[in-house]
Amino acid sequence: MEARSKFVVDVLNEGGFMAFDVSRRVQTLYSHRRKVWGLVIASFVLYLLSSGALLRSSPIAKSSRVYSPEVVARCRALDVKPAPTEEFYRRKESDRFVLGTKATLVENATIWTGDDDGQEVFNGDVLMDKGMIKWVGKDSSVWKKTGGIDLTVVDAKGAWLTPGIIDVHSHLAVGQAPASDGADDSNSLKGTSGSSLPWLRSLDGLNTHDEGIRLAVAGGLTTSLILPGSANAIGGQGFAIKLRPTSERTPTSWLLEPPYGLNGSAVDYSKKPRWRHMKHACGENPSRVYGQSRMDTAWDFRKAYNKARELKEAQDTFCEKVLNGEWDGQSKFPEELQWEAAVDVLRGKVKVQTHCYEAVDLDNFVRLSNEFKFPVAAFHHAHETYLVPEVLKRAYGDVPPASAMFASFSRYKREAYRHSEFAPRILHDAGLRVVMKSDHPAIVSRYLLHEAQQAHYYGLPSNIALKSVISTSAEVLGYDHRIGYIREGYDADIVLWDSHPLQIGATPVQVFIDGIAQFQSPHVVEKPSSFRSVPETPNFDKEAKETLEYEGLPPLIPQRTIVDQAMAFTNVSNIWLRKQASETIKLHSFSKEEEEEGVVVVEGGKIICEGSESMCAMHLNSPNLIAIDLRGGSISPGLVSYGTDLGLQEIGMEESTIDGAVYDGFSKKIPKILGGDSAVIRAADGLVFSTRNALLAHRAGVTSSITAPTSSGFLSGLSTHFSTGAAFRTTPGAVVQDVAALHVTIGPARQPSVSTQIAALRRLLTSEQKGELGYWLKKVVQAEIPLVVDVHSADEIATLLLLKQEVEAVTGNALRLTVTGASEAHLLAAEIGEANVGVILNPVRPYPDTWEKRRILPGPPLSDESALVRLLRHNVTVGFGVMGGNLPSEISPWAARNTRFDVSWAYIEAGGRVTKSEAFALASTNTERLLGINSETMLQGDMVATQGGDLLEIGSKVVGIISPRRARVELL
Repeated sequence: MEARSKFVVDVLNEGGFMAFDVSRRVQTLYSHRRKVWGLVIASFVLYLLSSGALLRSSPIAKSSRVYSPEVVARCRALDVKPAPTEEFYRRKESDRFVLGTKATLVENATIWTGDDDGQEVFNGDVLMDKGMIKWVGKDSSVWKKTGGIDLTVVDAKGAWLTPGIIDVHSHLAVGQAPASDGADDSNSLKGTSGSSLPWLRSLDGLNTHDEGIRLAVAGGLTTSLILPGSANAIGGQGFAIKLRPTSERTPTSWLLEPPYGLNGSAVDYSKKPRWRHMKHACGENPSRVYGQSRMDTAWDFRKAYNKARELKEAQDTFCEKVLNGEWDGQSKFPEELQWEAAVDVLRGKVKVQTHCYEAVDLDNFVRLSNEFKFPVAAFHHAHETYLVPEVLKRAYGDVPPASAMFASFSRYKREAYRHSEFAPRILHDAGLRVVMKSDHPAIVSRYLLHEAQQAHYYGLPSNIALKSVISTSAEVLGYDHRIGYIREGYDADIVLWDSHPLQIGATPVQVFIDGIAQFQSPHVVEKPSSFRSVPETPNFDKEAKETLEYEGLPPLIPQRTIVDQAMAFTNVSNIWLRKQASETIKLHSFSKEEEEEGVVVVEGGKIICEGSESMCAMHLNSPNLIAIDLRGGSISPGLVSYGTDLGLQEIGMEESTIDGAVYDGFSKKIPKILGGDSAVIRAADGLVFSTRNALLAHRAGVTSSITAPTSSGFLSGLSTHFSTGAAFRTTPGAVVQDVAALHVTIGPARQPSVSTQIAALRRLLTSEQKGELGYWLKKVVQAEIPLVVDVHSADEIATLLLLKQEVEAVTGNALRLTVTGASEAHLLAAEIGEANVGVILNPVRPYPDTWEKRRILPGPPLSDESALVRLLRHNVTVGFGVMGGNLPSEISPWAARNTRFDVSWAYIEAGGRVTKSEAFALASTNTERLLGINSETMLQGDMVATQGGDLLEIGSKVVGIISPRRARVELL
């Protein structure tokens, strides 16, 4: 290159001389021509040489001429992982800041920040401004002295302050409340590539008019990931929303960090992308919906991701050419709109959220993640992850999937059968992340925190339990740079609580989203100072160990059954006894001033002495006496469950394990062999004993159940009262009362019309009927057994009150009418009280999932009274059903075990307007009386021995069942 350059210079120099004599002009002319041609040739060589050097020095040699900067930028960004931009960390206000929002200073709070693995707690202050947390510290006086800030000051008075609750799995707003045919957008059943639909987006069906949103905020929720349903192997893309109404009133304005380009705007490829979310589902759901096997679903996954991999490889090949200067400038970037999100899964830009229960499906999906090389953010439901922790650790990527779980919702289908209440603690002990989620409306999202409370009760450390609905949730979603912690620079999403968040019934005093208070005039219940502390919980180490030993199905029979020996419960604080005259619960406390401990001596299942050690000395000196120390515990009445199919099934969605539904006279002809229209079904004839749901309820102090025949129509039949701890129907005391009440259902969801249903009921009650149905209707009109009507609408309840008067005028007898369900009964509390009609609230905490339930009384912080308090104020006898979420009775028996928590919650929420005696009666004597259990039977009710407190205290543990009617004591 150096010699050739010198040649060019020489030629140029020679070309600058001029000859003046003619003889040399010709020579000079020829010489000049040669030199010009030499110059041209030399210039061309120089061009070639310089071009070669450029090619060697630039990776995009032709870009300055034909390459689009957007194409180059897009190729360079192909494998850039999602992360906040540098600008985000320098932000002075939130992208969700609402102009005009005043700064708020919360002072004197007990702050749980989420830091130090959820263990950092201190008394201090938090300043919110511009939609962000601007300052966290212990002395906020400087901010109050600053004149430049228009400041609202909130004195927390020592109350707990946490980041907002985050739900990682919700169908809020895509399956709205009240439900309607025009707004069910959680699932698509139009798979065109098997059951894989990665191109669908939950955002496109999100309805901000959902009544559940306001209620979710009342539970402390500030952010929810809205996922498509689980009908499909790949159900589509999920979107995170902040649960704050906006002036724009659109779903888009609710989004938290939506992907760039969502609304068609140009994507800036120089910025790091934002996280996306993709819903997957293994196991029974896609198999049931599409009539296929697990093998088919696995192939759907593989086929979809193979398609995505082919597209990804085409993109990689294209971009390799672009970045190596080999692109022809004509071909386009390979892309297909349907599959672009699936390609991003393979590029690690999507949080994979997978509905997956059993080991077979978990192992399958982990295998898939390694085959196609994508990480899994979380397995949802994850009922068997605790049994296979090493499988999760084999998933592709550096961080094993989290388990997003229910606390106790289980056994509703086969793949949920082995779930354990100890799963969260076992997973944590195995070094895996645990998230509690709602799957709203399966568990109503307002009560997501209760899932963490239960997980804590069964052994999950308190710091991890709180993280499971806050900080870990934020991490799993990829938003832990802005939510899930109380840190300077984070979004101003915080909740002030009326008690420690892990206490039963903990309720927000105020919720801030983007620094905006969500309640104008919140109703606050004053609670004892002891509720400010982290609740103490029992030791379940033995039970957790047995759960693993028996692969999720440990034996549930008592450790010891005492029939013919006396036994003593010592160190008893109090005893709650059923009283014959008033059919109520009365307290007998053992004086703390006495030096002697309280003692209760039992023989043959009956109490033979209660008092001090000296009072019961004769019994305590028996040589064969068995003694159990209750450690300051209590003996309480056994609770009764109502409102589910408990005792009529083992696994609700498995036909081979259930009694089945009765014939509906409106929809089909009842066979003659049954007696035709005069037939009536008895639940007692279909009882199944020793089911896991019944035995678990028994171990939780729910010692009996009143269950009606399963029905989806008008006439259900005759309910029965049975023991949850009995082995078989032939066991003495197994069936407490063969027939309790006659049950019917009134509602618009059934055919024919509501008015036709009322007309049918009027005819049955006012005209003589034949056969077995006529026999039992006669007992109803003669007030020998109750008529129990499942109904929710206040309008329909009002009609029933008038029908009661009409029937009584015809028969001359007072009709024993009980309404169950009763979501809108509070609107007629005075009229119901005057009519002497009983009410069983089922569910015990209402939710407006259908139109006839829309006018609920939500309770604090949205209303001063709950439905319970309102009804009791009008002298209505109230009983309790269950809180099984927004679920049919067929798949709610698991919830029976939580009755003690439901009663405790109602008692606490009432704020002193309900005594503990009245609270016990809600799920014992009141429910029994309203459902037709006779007084003598009620007096023989079981009793429950608890260590560490009474049955309604979260720190207590059931250790024994005292059963007078079965003449035994069972030690658990």
